[in-house]
Order: sequence, then structure tokens, then C-alpha cells
Amino acid sequence: MAAERERFEAQHQASKMMASRAHDHLVSGVPMPWMTRWPGAFPLFIQEAHGGRFVDVDGHEYVDFCLGDTGSMVGHSRMEVTEALIAQSKRGLTSMLPSSDSLEVAENLSSRFGLPKWQFALSATDANRFVLRFARFLTGKPKIVVNDWCYHGTVDETLVVLDENGKTVSRPGAIGPQVDPSMTTRAVPFNDLTALEAALKHGDVACVLMEPALTNIGIVLPQPGYLEGVRSLTRKYGVLLVIDETHTICASPGGCTAAWGLEPDFVVIGKTIGGGVPVAAYGMSLEVASDLEMKLDRDSIDVGGVGGTLSGSSLAMAVMKATLTSSLLAQHFERTIPLAGAWAAGVAEVFQARDLDWSVQQLGCRAEYWFSQAPTNGAEAASRVDHELEEYFHLSALNRGVLLTPFHNMALMCPEHTMADVDKHTEAFAEAISLLA
Repeated sequence: MAAERERFEAQHQASKMMASRAHDHLVSGVPMPWMTRWPGAFPLFIQEAHGGRFVDVDGHEYVDFCLGDTGSMVGHSRMEVTEALIAQSKRGLTSMLPSSDSLEVAENLSSRFGLPKWQFALSATDANRFVLRFARFLTGKPKIVVNDWCYHGTVDETLVVLDENGKTVSRPGAIGPQVDPSMTTRAVPFNDLTALEAALKHGDVACVLMEPALTNIGIVLPQPGYLEGVRSLTRKYGVLLVIDETHTICASPGGCTAAWGLEPDFVVIGKTIGGGVPVAAYGMSLEVASDLEMKLDRDSIDVGGVGGTLSGSSLAMAVMKATLTSSLLAQHFERTIPLAGAWAAGVAEVFQARDLDWSVQQLGCRAEYWFSQAPTNGAEAASRVDHELEEYFHLSALNRGVLLTPFHNMALMCPEHTMADVDKHTEAFAEAISLLA
């Protein structure tokens, strides 16, 4: 680790100087606190990014398997998105009125996910917050259910885990919760239908909010029959089902909802569909939409706790239209999913050659390795994280021109990635293990 840290600092003198300046006016020297968690003594400062690569201020080029943690899953600086940005900026960015692009975006999303009615937000966090409000409003029930160690953005009710006694408590690191989270939320383990039914039996749950596969505690895949069981139980107890596809859009053009034939009441999708511009959308079934349209009070909807002046702006609609019509298409997944498979196979071959009891998971065009056998729920995933080993592999890869997703040993593929990029990571991973051995 010491050798990798020394190499990193020697290679990045310009970033080091900028990081030093940044402490004068940025809290912790970064625009957002979590940026301090990148490997190395300071974060890289970026000069430009195109396709599946970026260049830092020291002039080093990297294969980018992070892609803005899904925000640039279509590739950096995609031409169609750039052109839409420029064109719309000349026509006006926001007016609080609908644009014609909003019709095409909603139609596209309906076709992808199978839900007929849509609304928009600036982030998946906001979209999730809005959907939770709608669910409580429509059902008259106060509580929600989420998975233990889930992540749905900075939504207060979802920053929870189960403690050693099975009680819902604030997730480690969650700061300033407004109330005891057990007042608003019940957490249940992923892949555990018995626990889910016990949570729903109380009769006070408005909705279940979940990813169809966990991604923000690492990739945890659903066991056979689990998602079907979730849908059956939510219907049995009159509970709305919300599927958050913000990360799991990696499975197909319509995420896991389309790929696995799910039937949610709401779908939330965030950053990916804006090509890097802050946008989000949430769709709902015809039954939910009809109920909502009937019950909303037109005279007070502006203070209902749902909205945002820039949500659904002309700019947002233009970039979403450009992204959805040029990217995240079937032919792109036909390219990126095999790349993720090759990445996973390369990693597995390396650690199997060392007879290590590690594993690798793949979800569509996203893959991740574990320093253990693959977990089946969030608590198992959290307990199997090795922060020191993870930092070593991340820093080693970065020093060899490869960026992984922070906080996980995860790679995401975009259409501009190549097999040579995958091989570059496999070589870096093999060298890191060889140095340890």
C-alpha cells in the first residue's frame, strides 16, 4: 500500500497542488464530502472525459469503469446529448411550461418499462421522495418497507439498517435523522420473504421501495422466486410496490422491470437517462395514476411537497430525449453485457489461479468482485467488505490507468469500452495480486 501511495503522489503533482488549494474554500477540499473516499492521499482533478475514458490535470488517461456511478453510463460527452444541450440553450432552458420533448420522453419511458404515466424530477433521490409521499397519500398508511442496507439516495426514510436485535435503526454514517427511523420505516433483509410478510402484516405499510437487485452495498442478486414473492405479498396486503431502477438499468433498456417481467406500481429511474445532466423520472400504473389524478387538489398542488421549479424543464426534456433515442438501446446492451461478462471472467480466472475463495457477480453490463463468496443480502454484503484490501486494489488499478466505482469493486460498461479496456483491468488486477503474493 505504501508503494502504491507513493507512486500515486509522484504521478499526480498537478492534482496534489489543486487539492491543496481546494482546502481553502471547499469543505474537506472537495465539492461533496464523499469525494474524500477515493483512494490516494487526494482526489484526482479531471480535465476532460469522452466515451469510456477521461484525462486528469496531469495529462494521464484512464479507462473509466465508474462512469459517474451510472450518471455517464451512456459514455462521457455523448455527441447527441452535447448537441441537444447546445441547441436547447439557444431556445431557452426553463419556463415552467411543458415542451414537446416531454411527450416523446414519456412515450419512450412507457415503452421501456411498461408503465403508462410519468412525472419528472432532478434526481432519483427526489423522485423516490415524491413517490413515497404519493404512496402514503393514496393508501392513507404511514410506514414504508425497504431492504436492510439498501440505498435510494439521500431519502431520510431509507437510510436504515437492522441492528443486532432486528430493530430498524439509522444506517452507520447517516447524520441528523429528523426522527427515530423506526417511526417511518421497517427494514427487512433482501431475499427474505418471511421477514417481508411479517413487516406487512401490521397493516400500516404504504409501499415497499426496493432495487430488484441490490447495488449500493455491492451487487446482491435476487434468489429464484424472490421478486415474484414480493409482488404477491404486496398485493395480498394492499401495499404499493416501487422499483428503483437507477442502477439496475444496467440489465436492459427497461432495466430489470422489463428484463425480468416485473409488475411494479411505480418505477423510479435517475441520472442515467440524462447522459450526465441531473434528471430523473418516475412512472406509475394506470390504476395508481387515475387514483392520483382524482385525489390531487389542484388549488394546493404547488405546496404538496412534490415538485421543484426546474423539474421537467425544457433542458431536462431535451437531454432525456437525446439520451433515450440515441442510447440505452438493445444494440448497446448487446455490446456492453458481454464486455461485463469478459471483465468478470478475467477477474475470476486471476483469483482462481491463486486458489482464493473469492467470487464475482454480474448484473447486465455491471460486474463486481468480492473478497468472499457472493452475499445473499445486504447485511452479509456489509460484513464482507474489506476496506483496506479494497483501497489497495482501487489504488493499484488507478496507478495503472483504470478507475473503478468507489466504495465497491465494481465496473460498469459503456458502448465505447473495448475488450482492450477489459484486458487492461485484468492485467492490473493480476499484477496487484502478484505483488501481494
